[in-house]
Amino acid sequence: MSAVPAVEKLFIDGPAGRLEAMVERPDTGTAVGCVVVCHPHPQHGGTMHNKVAHTLARAFLRMGYAALRFNFRGTEASEGKFDDGNGELEDALAAIAWMRARYPEGPIWVAGFSFGAAIAVKAATRTTLDGLISVAPAITRIASGIETQPRCPWLIVQGDEDELVPVEDTVAWVDGLEPGPELLIIPGGEHFFHGRLLDLRESVTQFVQATPSQSSRA
Repeated sequence: MSAVPAVEKLFIDGPAGRLEAMVERPDTGTAVGCVVVCHPHPQHGGTMHNKVAHTLARAFLRMGYAALRFNFRGTEASEGKFDDGNGELEDALAAIAWMRARYPEGPIWVAGFSFGAAIAVKAATRTTLDGLISVAPAITRIASGIETQPRCPWLIVQGDEDELVPVEDTVAWVDGLEPGPELLIIPGGEHFFHGRLLDLRESVTQFVQATPSQSSRA
């Protein structure tokens, strides 16, 4: 496929107002599926333009998926105000529903980074998905308020030098889940994966390609 995807900038209707978004899609034919990407904490500079969120979108684009990135409420041009993860979960569910309607054929995945990974995990317990990618998930935000775990194929990626989310906490949390996700620890990776974004992209690609296609649209 082309290295330059087709980009559409738009707004989608969210529960607290319009959400600023962009859809990137392969320009060589019909998308094989779609993904919604959730960005890191908006009160700490996180937006849909974050490098890790961008890397997640590009990983899926390279596999022929359409990728939606959006700004949570109150972030950049999105309406509303920060809601401590509660309203942001509803934003994510609205984005998933929008993308499901836009691309009714093929699998739908959700991916997220840090705060966005916590939101993605919670969203995966509220709707049916074909797969979930959570990168450096904010464990304290996930562990609180989650009554069940996602039942779709699920990958957690984290660096072993993460200075914000201790890898020991992630391992302990995953060990308490049954059956639990697949956990991949990247040696030398810190929270923002500086210098390791290519490793992150390839890890995500390998997991998605190894996951049997079973569309949640049935």
